[in-house]
Amino acid sequence: MSEEKHHHLFHHQKDEDQPVAEHDYKKEEKHHKHHEHLGELGTAAVGGYALYEKHKAKKDPEHAHKHKIEEEVAGTGAIGAGGYAFHEHHEKKEAKEEEKKAHGKKHHHLF
Repeated sequence: MSEEKHHHLFHHQKDEDQPVAEHDYKKEEKHHKHHEHLGELGTAAVGGYALYEKHKAKKDPEHAHKHKIEEEVAGTGAIGAGGYAFHEHHEKKEAKEEEKKAHGKKHHHLF
């Protein structure tokens, strides 16, 4: 038993012989761009559903209260998805700026 190695999930030590991998900024930028597009798609989809529920509230007065509540919930979801897309847009910009800093590209302002 003393000769066997025990594997622990949270107590692994890094090997000092392994080189540190360079951060892939292009991959990170692409990741954030993809998520930004997903946020935009979610905003459009949920916003469309909110408009649909608004239409149903007018057409179905018997269940208008239910449709208005669903419209409000969908509107809130659309705002959340838009905020997520906005957040990912800024994360993408930060990744692009970090790449420029890491590779030594500098902005030359003329004025």
